[in-house]
Amino acid sequence: MKTLTQVFAFCLLCLGSSFGNADDRPNVVMIISDDHAWTDYGFMGHKVVQTPNIDRLAKSGLTFRRGYVTSSLCCPSLASIITGKYPHQHKITSNDPPIPAGMTNAEFNRSPLFQEGRERMNKHMEACVTLPRLLKENGYQSLQTGKWWQGDYTRGGFTDGMTKGGRHGDDGLIIGRKTMEPITSFMDKCVAAKSPFMVWYAPLLPHDPHTPPDRLLEKYKVKTDSIHIARYWAMIEWFDESVGQLMDGLKERGQLENTIVVYIADNGWIQSPDNPRYAPKSKQSQYDGGVRTPIMIHWPKRIAAKMSDELAQSIDLLPTLRSALGLAVDASLPGINLLDEKAVASRKAIFGECFTHNSNDLDRPEKSLRWRWMIEGNKKLIVPNVSVESKAETELYQLDSDPTEVSNLAGIQSETVLELRKKLDSWWGPNL
Repeated sequence: MKTLTQVFAFCLLCLGSSFGNADDRPNVVMIISDDHAWTDYGFMGHKVVQTPNIDRLAKSGLTFRRGYVTSSLCCPSLASIITGKYPHQHKITSNDPPIPAGMTNAEFNRSPLFQEGRERMNKHMEACVTLPRLLKENGYQSLQTGKWWQGDYTRGGFTDGMTKGGRHGDDGLIIGRKTMEPITSFMDKCVAAKSPFMVWYAPLLPHDPHTPPDRLLEKYKVKTDSIHIARYWAMIEWFDESVGQLMDGLKERGQLENTIVVYIADNGWIQSPDNPRYAPKSKQSQYDGGVRTPIMIHWPKRIAAKMSDELAQSIDLLPTLRSALGLAVDASLPGINLLDEKAVASRKAIFGECFTHNSNDLDRPEKSLRWRWMIEGNKKLIVPNVSVESKAETELYQLDSDPTEVSNLAGIQSETVLELRKKLDSWWGPNL
C-alpha cells in the first residue's frame, strides 16, 4: 500500500510544475537551531532538557533521527542548507577570510582586508541558486531573520530581511531573544496580499552568550552541578519556546496546514562543564557531536508522520522542497528528495567535510580542508588532510555500538578502511 507521502509525490508528478494559484502554493518555514547537540531534545531521549514544541513537530512530521550537516561550522553549514551544495562546491568553507601573516585576529577584523575577504565570500553565495532566489522566481516573498553571514539579506535572494551586512547577522540576531518581529508582521503582509511566503528563522539560540531568562535558569540549576550546563539547557528550552511562538503564529493566521516547516541545527555543541565554551568532539570537529542533527519535514495532511533512522543530510532539503513545491528537479544537486522513500532507502552513504575556522584560500577549498568523513550504514570513516592536520590519524567508528566515537577501529579493520576510502575519494578526492 502506498503511503500518503508517496501518493502526494505522485500527484505532484501529474501536475508537472508549480501550483497554479498563489492560494494553492504552500509556504515554507525553515527553523535552524544554532550550536545544538543532536542528543539534546526530549524526543531524542534527553532525560533533563524539555523541548515540547520541537517534540510535537518531530512526532507529527517526517523526522530523520540520523540527520547530518555537511560541516560542523556555522557559516559553511548554513550556506549548504540554503544552496543544497557541499562547501567545496559553493566555496564558502569557513567562518572568516584568511588572516594575513603578522596580523592578530582583532587587527584583521578591523582592517579593510577583512571586508574584502567577506565580499569574496558573498560573491560565492551570489553565484549559487538559493532557495529564496528560486522561490522569488515563482512568486514568493521571503524573509531572512537571525544568523546570516553573506552580507545584506538580498545577496541570498531574500525579498525582506533583518541583516544588513554584519559578520554573522547584525540586527537579525535579536530574533527569538528579544522579539519575534518582523516575522509576525511579514506573515500578516503576505497573508493580506495572498502571497506565498518563506521564513528563514535562524536565531542565535541556543548559541552563546548563554543568557536565558532567570525562570528557566532556576529550573535547570537544580538539575546539574555545572552552572554552564544549566545555562545551556535553559537556552535550549528558551529556543523551544520561540519555536512554539512561531508555530502558533502560523496557526493563528490559518496557515499551519498550508506551510511546510523544515527543522535542522546548523552544527552540534557539547557544553563544557567547566567553562562557557564547547567541549571537544563537538563544534568544529569531525565527530557526530559536531555534524549530526535531527532533520524534520512537517506538512499536516500532506506528509505522513514517521520517525526514520535512515540517513539524511542538509543538502537534501533543497531537492526535497523543490519536489514538494512541484518545481523542476535540478539534477546537478548532490542531495536527494527525502519524500522519495525509494531514494532514501537506496542511499548507501553520506559524506561531509570540515575546514579551518579562517579560510586559507577563498577560492581553493582543499587548502582549508581539515577532514573528510563518510558514513555507510553504521560505519564512519574520517580521513585527515595531513597538510593541515599533520598529527591527525585516519579514524573508523562503529556508530551503533559506539555513538560517542571512542574506539578507533582503523588499526584493526584495515580492509574496511581501504574499501570506504575508495568511496570517499570518488566523492571528493582533491590532490592533497
